[in-house]
Amino acid sequence: MIRKPVDVGDPDRLYMVTGGRSEADDSFDLVTLVVSESEPTQGMQSEHVRILELCRHPTAVVEISAELALPVTVVRILLGDLHDMGKVSARHPRAAASVAGLPETALLQEVLHGLRNL
Repeated sequence: MIRKPVDVGDPDRLYMVTGGRSEADDSFDLVTLVVSESEPTQGMQSEHVRILELCRHPTAVVEISAELALPVTVVRILLGDLHDMGKVSARHPRAAASVAGLPETALLQEVLHGLRNL
């Protein structure tokens, strides 16, 4: 059995796709939903076109990476380009409710005690 490395992408190709950039925009995490805001235009990079086609409906960054068979960092760089051009919008998942918004522990204990007495 021949084992292949996890990232079998040609480093030269990835360098060309990102224009030599290796730092991704931190605004796109793995579960950020991306939606295309416009159709691809003539002369766009093929990866940008494919992302816009994939994101006609909300699509997570990790799904885009899997569909394009590109590392997540490369996809985040490409998404940053599209976001800067106004071609996509990012929708971050809702954060969990803050601790301040949760009921008091004493109230929960009283409810639990009441349930046990039933």
